[in-house]
Amino acid sequence: MPLLFLNERSWATTCDRRRAGEAMADFIDAVRAVVKEDPDDTALVSEVARESLEIAQGYTIGDWFLDDPKNRDRWRRLRALQNRSPVKSVFPTPDADGHLEYRHLGEKVLGLGAAHFMKGIAVSLAVAPEWTPALIDLERSELVELDDGTLEFEQGSVEVRNISVKTHVDDHLDWIRKTRLARADSGRQIWERRADLYPHLEFLPAVEAQLSDLNPHWIVPVRQRLEQLNTATAAWDTKNRPEPEWPAKVTPEGENRKRACQFKDLDGETRTFDLHARFTPGAGRIHFRLIRQEKGKLRIAHIGDKIPAGRPAPQNSVS
Repeated sequence: MPLLFLNERSWATTCDRRRAGEAMADFIDAVRAVVKEDPDDTALVSEVARESLEIAQGYTIGDWFLDDPKNRDRWRRLRALQNRSPVKSVFPTPDADGHLEYRHLGEKVLGLGAAHFMKGIAVSLAVAPEWTPALIDLERSELVELDDGTLEFEQGSVEVRNISVKTHVDDHLDWIRKTRLARADSGRQIWERRADLYPHLEFLPAVEAQLSDLNPHWIVPVRQRLEQLNTATAAWDTKNRPEPEWPAKVTPEGENRKRACQFKDLDGETRTFDLHARFTPGAGRIHFRLIRQEKGKLRIAHIGDKIPAGRPAPQNSVS
């Protein structure tokens, strides 16, 4: 479903009453424009129930009703939309984002971060310049486990989709429609829809069971890593580059661990799938090998925990 995450930082500000009231009307019009694209499954996600929100400091929903007779009708239309709270109620598990932290201009953010993590859209009141762009920059910290078992924070910048006025919906319309057609809310759905979601990736048969039994904590991170790998492979210039330009860390295994990364390939031969991408929380790994041809492919052999060093190789020849 399209998840619209309320940007709590844009509410209860010191904005003047007139501007806050106009921003509230724009907010509802924008949300309703998204609902029009998917009326049955769109949900507004907030940390607290929307009835308890304060539009600006000292300016409540009840005050807003008094400013314009039309506002009560606007609010009724918003109330017809599903409201999910708290924010973590829509996560695969309540602590699914425990390894992540998002900040905007140095301040921790909940709704904006959740919108990025869950591949949804943030919805904001346009009461300040920072909430008016269709894309908002965030700082993201992720706790990752390295191959040697040590933990470190990886820092980076990300963009989150944002809607605060109706014209923003046009900016994101193609994405909203594609998302509606390509939902995958479980590991099983990732497997069943793999050909449509990841046309540049191939999967060994054993991956079906791994995805079907995927830890709920890993559904969103695995889906995001597969999307990144698919995008990188689609853009791979096989004539001029030995491998794709990876958007996230991809490394080979050391010589001592390569034997543990041997799998029986689609043609029955045993090959080494030691290239791997990481995902968190924990030591999640996606192991694959590259297939160089006119249009490159990436073939995945393993999605799950870090492969034990002593894993035995299949019994046949290695190529």
